[in-house]
Formats: sequence, C-alpha cells, structure tokens
Amino acid sequence: MIEDKQRVLDTLNGILELEMAGVVRYVHYSLMIYGYSRIPVVKWMRDQATESMTHAAEAGERITALGGHPSLKIGKLLETHHHGVQQILVEAVEHEQAGIAFYHQLLDLVRDRDVALEEYARSMIANEVVHVSEIEKMLRSSPRTGDAG
Repeated sequence: MIEDKQRVLDTLNGILELEMAGVVRYVHYSLMIYGYSRIPVVKWMRDQATESMTHAAEAGERITALGGHPSLKIGKLLETHHHGVQQILVEAVEHEQAGIAFYHQLLDLVRDRDVALEEYARSMIANEVVHVSEIEKMLRSSPRTGDAG
C-alpha cells in the first residue's frame, strides 16, 4: 500500500512534465542540426522525441490509474542558443539525468509498497541510464581519428 499517494502523484506528474519537455526539446534539437551528419542525428533526435511521448503517456496512465489528474504543464525548457551537435548532446545528457532522478524519487516512494510502480520505476531508470550511456558514447572522440561522432 502506498503511504503518501499525493507525493507519488506529484512525482509522476513531474515525470510527465519532464517527458513532455523532452518531446519539445528533441524536436527542437532535430530542427537545428546541420552538416554532413544531419540525417542520422535528426533521425535519432526524432526517435527520442517519440520515445519521450510514449514515456509521458505511460506516466499519465499511471497517474489516472491512481485516481490522479495528469498535468498539462511542460517541464523546464531552456533555450541556450547553442546548437552545435556537441552542446545539444550535453544538454540531452542533463535532461536524461533529470529523468533518472525523478524515477529514483518514484522508486524511493513505492519500494516494497507497490510492485507495479516499483517495476515501472526500475525499468525506466534502466532505460534512461542506457540513453545517457549512448549519448556519452556519441560525445566521445573516435580512437582512430580523434574526431567526435
């Protein structure tokens, strides 16, 4: 049994808002990519936007299952006006790490109290950790050429 349902709902709404911000952020990033690597990077960014939408909908479904009301807010959107691929990827890592923190917060609230929410939080943490590691790999220099990407 969940002890503090309102804190769980607030955390899930925070996740929903963050994931919706991810949709906007990744679509915006995809529009700002230029250069010879544009096509694969744009595809990756738009795939991330689609995945963020899926994550937002899943958080919303969990909110309504608990009798809550999904937020219409969108999480923090900061326009840095830095649109180089490297800077965009650094911002993406920061965004994904914020998601990991929210999912850890949810896990702490539901651990040993709600198996379904606990498993959801764990799977999302694992998913977001993979995203961070993939982005970090994209930021590394190639051992053969010394170039990023």
